[in-house]
Amino acid sequence: MGRKLALDFGLKRTGIAITDEMNIIASGLTTVESRELMGFLEKTVLEKNVDTIVLGEPKRLNNEDSHITQNVRFLKEDLEKKFPTLKIVMMDERFTSKMAFQSMIDGGLNKKQRHNKALVDEISATIILQSYMNQF
Repeated sequence: MGRKLALDFGLKRTGIAITDEMNIIASGLTTVESRELMGFLEKTVLEKNVDTIVLGEPKRLNNEDSHITQNVRFLKEDLEKKFPTLKIVMMDERFTSKMAFQSMIDGGLNKKQRHNKALVDEISATIILQSYMNQF
């Protein structure tokens, strides 16, 4: 059984999370510049034995597409072409950034640490992945 990897895609950077080898726990992996994402994934999918990529699907509260939703759909199409043997799924990502920020507060991070947007993206990816895993 392969590992699951989640992406919290943004125009500047993408937060990435991955499961352990038993697919029990989602953990933050890193944040990469979005323009470097495909190169990072080519390497990581093989090294980490990934079989599923979970993309955070940005939606507004009223369930309409956000300004970046179409970019994520294009990314999904690109991933399906690049990795035809992988399962590529979309997962609602509403509130993940707020949840990530709150988890940073709960974890005792100071104000300066909480302004690290890359860390927020990585934690958001972890929340997306854990939500996906909780479905099963």
